[in-house]
Amino acid sequence: MILDKKIITLLEKKLKQKITGITPLSGGCISSAYNLKLNNKQELFLKHNASVSDKMFVAEAHGLQELNKSGAIRVPEVIMYDDDFILLELIQQGNKSKNFFSDFGRSFALMHKFSSEIYGFYEDNFIGSNEQINIPAGVERENWSSFYFNKRILYQLKLAEKLGYATSDLIKGIGKLEEKIEEIIGINDEEPSLLHGDLWGGNYIVDENGNACLIDPAVYYGHREADLGMTKLFGGFSSEFYEAYNEAYPLQDDYEYRENIYKLYHVLNHLNLFGGGYYSQAINLIHFYV
Repeated sequence: MILDKKIITLLEKKLKQKITGITPLSGGCISSAYNLKLNNKQELFLKHNASVSDKMFVAEAHGLQELNKSGAIRVPEVIMYDDDFILLELIQQGNKSKNFFSDFGRSFALMHKFSSEIYGFYEDNFIGSNEQINIPAGVERENWSSFYFNKRILYQLKLAEKLGYATSDLIKGIGKLEEKIEEIIGINDEEPSLLHGDLWGGNYIVDENGNACLIDPAVYYGHREADLGMTKLFGGFSSEFYEAYNEAYPLQDDYEYRENIYKLYHVLNHLNLFGGGYYSQAINLIHFYV
């Protein structure tokens, strides 16, 4: 896809550099991506999409900046952003280091130790191209099970109803989940952790030093098990990742029992993004508990 000349002119003006090369990159499923070469030999990464919400790239920039506050794990530096693009540091990709997943697990645990006093985030953002509702109301600010059910599961159910994916079985199943949600999630006495929000194998890259770098976040503060549950959804990471994580920041008892409740949010989101192929998986996750 050819980059709009208006964008090129704007970038050159803001950067005070001429763009000498534009190379399209593959891999993005929502936006177009480019490697930009400047006349000072610097290379930057650009994502552009004029048809998405004008909040999407702003939210991505804020999410990356929030992750960077923890100092625990590398994220691309945000150079510039606007309604229809985000310009980032270009991470030169390398090969995994010998202890890649162990180091990754420890760094991820350290990131989760960066905490907030309340659940959620100061703004809503996006999970894929669907909106993710983060601003808590009332008891949701301090009650994780209430925040998670209302802002994650119930919101996705309402979206499924709007899109025509919510059968009576799905509605009844989630109604039963609501009755048991506090029992399922249990007592949480940890402070809300900084979460990537959408961590799977496609949302990290390996940098030039062989270490993990997080990309494409859906940031908020929540229970860290929600992040780990997402990592298990598409096959999971290596056992070394989870062993190192648990050594650095031990998980609460029976955390594996709660994995499916955290997978459910993302499966419902995929149902709403991609259609009925995820319906049976959502029902099976619900039936694990009710």
